[in-house]
Amino acid sequence: MSAHRTELSRRRFLGGSLLIVAGSVVTTACDTSPGADDPSGAKTTLNVWYHAYGEAGAQQAALRYATAFTKAHPDTAVKVTWVPGDYTSKLGATLLTDAAPDVFETGDFNESLARRGQIAALDDLYGTARSDFNDNAIGCVTVDGKLYGVKMIDDVMMLYFRKSALSKAGITPPTTYDELVAAAKALTTKDGKGLFVGNDGLGDTPILAVRSNGADLVADGKVAFGSPQALEALTGLKRLRDDGSLLLGFTTDWWDPSAFTQGVVPMQWCGLWAMPAVKAALGEDFGVLPWPAFKAGGAPVVRVGGWTSCVNAKGRNVDAAKRFVQWLWIQETGSQKDWAESYGFHVPPRRTVAAGADKLSEGVAKETVELAAKYGKYNPGTWDTAVSTAFTAAAAKIVGGQGDPAETLADAVRKAQTAVDKQRG
Repeated sequence: MSAHRTELSRRRFLGGSLLIVAGSVVTTACDTSPGADDPSGAKTTLNVWYHAYGEAGAQQAALRYATAFTKAHPDTAVKVTWVPGDYTSKLGATLLTDAAPDVFETGDFNESLARRGQIAALDDLYGTARSDFNDNAIGCVTVDGKLYGVKMIDDVMMLYFRKSALSKAGITPPTTYDELVAAAKALTTKDGKGLFVGNDGLGDTPILAVRSNGADLVADGKVAFGSPQALEALTGLKRLRDDGSLLLGFTTDWWDPSAFTQGVVPMQWCGLWAMPAVKAALGEDFGVLPWPAFKAGGAPVVRVGGWTSCVNAKGRNVDAAKRFVQWLWIQETGSQKDWAESYGFHVPPRRTVAAGADKLSEGVAKETVELAAKYGKYNPGTWDTAVSTAFTAAAAKIVGGQGDPAETLADAVRKAQTAVDKQRG
């Protein structure tokens, strides 16, 4: 997922709820409210929210996991609620009411949920498994030293390139930003552009540029993207636009691999979720790269998004909710592997589970896992809509040559800092 929550854009939505008791489905609901009392006599009924994944079989898998849990814990019923439409807005509104779910998933974890006391600290659930979760999975849910969620899947985003196209042009896969700019320009012809990063010509590249030059976005509650390194990197993005190397206004955006698989561009920023489609279209004629280091002293970057399971701290069933999250996302490694591999294509956050995932064990998929481990970065927990909008608007002006870059970025820093301060109270 990106800062714009494009993960939601690339999915089609279903809806509804199912109540599961002692290993069986007992009733069906047609809305997404928590529902009435459980008729089975179970002592506790948990309402567990998922956004409506579009991948075939995902909803059935969530129900299957819930069924297994209730079979092992017959005193707890589980209502699986599949939420269609704008999940983030619906979740935010419902968390302020008595109808809030006991357990819910969230994309691009926002630490304000913890600071407002809306989600429970889950340190006690991890036990010895904590060291098995990758650094990104731990770091992204940490607020003031405590863990407020359990990562369910990692969505890795990186640069795809067509091996044959680069080879024909005599181009080595780029390892620096200068090489990427040169490659995109050389691969641009009268028939097509060299690189696709998004229909707006930006996509995630402002975030990638800043981080690839050794700068940060937000650190310790202070907006950091106003640094000289950040300004230098954002200004450098203008070179791709000025060269006319970027594909703009395609029929789908960067999260869909069609521009790449249809041969419209030889390089595209996209995600691991697209790899099955890329391989089906191109066979072995593709590779993956991190966004390259801006210059010496910088570092390559891949984006790591994904989904995290959280417990409603204000719910009536906090202990049972914790037990469910611990059982599914910490103890049940087989289900974790199934969730990552079988419904879309993702990386399990646990190292041992990822190492045992057959589809990630070889070739370009394995390279992607290694890139995420070495260069993966998640967006800071304060990177909400207000902060990301201020940053992206400034980047768009800088890349478009509008106004003074330093003044534009400084204004964005002021706006973003106000938003961060509001989050942190």
